[in-house]
Amino acid sequence: MVFEVTAQSVEKMFTRADGTYQFARWGRPVAPVAFGVEDSAVAILKGAIDAVCRLAGHEMAETDAELGSNFMVFFVRDWQELSDTPNLDKMIPELGPLVGRLKSADANQYRLFRFDEEGAIKACFVFLRMDNAMAELPADTLCLGQAVQSMLLWSEAAFATSSPLAMTGDNVAILKPDVANVIRAAYDPVMPVAAGDASHALRMAARVGALVS
Repeated sequence: MVFEVTAQSVEKMFTRADGTYQFARWGRPVAPVAFGVEDSAVAILKGAIDAVCRLAGHEMAETDAELGSNFMVFFVRDWQELSDTPNLDKMIPELGPLVGRLKSADANQYRLFRFDEEGAIKACFVFLRMDNAMAELPADTLCLGQAVQSMLLWSEAAFATSSPLAMTGDNVAILKPDVANVIRAAYDPVMPVAAGDASHALRMAARVGALVS
């Protein structure tokens, strides 16, 4: 099935709740690490990130020269575990208020990004509370979904009502074609690493058209 990507659909993917358009992609190789899970799950996560990076034509690395690891995924059973993690508040000064908001919202996931001087993503912190809904997901599905949602600065509405993944007849999670094409277009070398004007959505849609034609 072919999914059409239009300027309007791209604009929705990167328009924040306050109405501003904000796009960003990674500007450096992604160097992931995970906390709170066994090594087997870490391998699945890294495999998912590698797959999405390959799709985008982007690099994955063992370490980041500035940060060591720039893509950190924290698996917790309760949000309080973040507050109890030694030195995490030094890395994330806003951790205290953030944990309070996550508890109040009964959230089960959150992504926090850091950006370089050009506006490109230089770090991503992913926090996952393994509630019943999260725990029921197969590990490869959960990890692929998080890799996709951390590859670009998507808006809150991008996947609010529809997952970026689809299930095959064999019950295997795959990336939806329209989302895959947006990621590929976003990482095209001719496209900027960051954009704050909705005219960028027109360029993105045109780039998708060029990629699939």
